[in-house]
Amino acid sequence: MIDSTKPIDGATPLDDISGLKLSKYKVYTLKEIYEKEAQNIANATLKYLAAPPSKKEAPFSYVWMLDLHEEMFGDVWEWAGKLRKVELSIGIKAYLVGMELKKLCDDIEYWEKHKTYDVFELAARIHHRAVQIHPFQNGNGRWSRMLANIYLRQHAHMPVRWQEDLLASENPKRSEYIEALKKADNGDFKALIEMHKVTY
Repeated sequence: MIDSTKPIDGATPLDDISGLKLSKYKVYTLKEIYEKEAQNIANATLKYLAAPPSKKEAPFSYVWMLDLHEEMFGDVWEWAGKLRKVELSIGIKAYLVGMELKKLCDDIEYWEKHKTYDVFELAARIHHRAVQIHPFQNGNGRWSRMLANIYLRQHAHMPVRWQEDLLASENPKRSEYIEALKKADNGDFKALIEMHKVTY
């Protein structure tokens, strides 16, 4: 059985807990922090994926994307929903994050208006660009996969059953997922699109 509370290989390391909102009178283990995050994310999952969200509920706007990250992590972290100001080992330069996130929102609006891609490819492209940008201090992968699932749900499809321990080294899907993202980096979205078709 895969331990989803282990540190995630290939993800932003959780080595700075200065923004932790949990009680200052208790020392939390990494496992307990992950469990608190999972509870927080479950609330956002229920809100957006239990039934298809309307455009008003999930407009895929710049402000809403920040709000979604806060909804997913705001009970646990002070930096939830705030753009990072530090460089990470993955993602674009911090000073470009706001501009690129706004550009993604504009692109989504254009793609929808002009029916540039089908629903699965559009979800895959949202997912990929969000991972590339890596706008937040942490939680970017989970946020990116949530964005894709909300988009699918909003367009009459069930969400993908992403495993939240997707990047754990013992998960057999790990290499497939990473390879699909790397191929998308080079403009080949086929594998990532196929992953977005494996829904509930």
